[in-house]
Amino acid sequence: MTTSQPTGVFASFTLDASSLTKSAINTVRATLGISGAVALIIGLFITFAPEKSAIAIAWLFGLYFLIAGIAYLGLGIFSKGISGGARTLDIILGLLFVVGGVIVLSNPNESAVFLGIFLGILVGILWIVEGIVALAQSSDAGSKGWAIFFGILSLVAGIVLLFSPLWGAVFLFWFAGISLVVLGIVQIVRAFTFGRGVTHAAA
Repeated sequence: MTTSQPTGVFASFTLDASSLTKSAINTVRATLGISGAVALIIGLFITFAPEKSAIAIAWLFGLYFLIAGIAYLGLGIFSKGISGGARTLDIILGLLFVVGGVIVLSNPNESAVFLGIFLGILVGILWIVEGIVALAQSSDAGSKGWAIFFGILSLVAGIVLLFSPLWGAVFLFWFAGISLVVLGIVQIVRAFTFGRGVTHAAA
């Protein structure tokens, strides 16, 4: 038995069911089924109710900010083993997190729009930088034409996204939903088909 088991997100696609016990196969099936169902549900929710999904994400961010802020405040106030300067920074950071959490939770609709615009601007900048890098390195690329094409495409897409960040974020959000739906279906199908027809001597 010298077969090395793959690790990572796509490990289930390279696992050899014949080398696994029945209980291990059932575990893989359950994992695939559960993760696929969760991805499918979230993907459908994002795809068909993007506004509510964005607000829900804003709520999650708000709760995270609030919890993180309380944790930092507690660390800064009650920790005795760190320096006064570090404790002060923890308290300041905690207050900022708490204030941010309160603002987000009290204005989830506006916060969702802000997060969408921020995401659009961030992705736009990343695409512009990626396009510039691709163009700068095109002379060393194996396929210079494709490198230039990709660089120009990335550059144009980034500029368009910067000028309409909210619409770009909506598209990215919608694309993420569709991707999760497809991934969920694939995982569920994989859960039903993985290990089918394999016989085992031991459980």
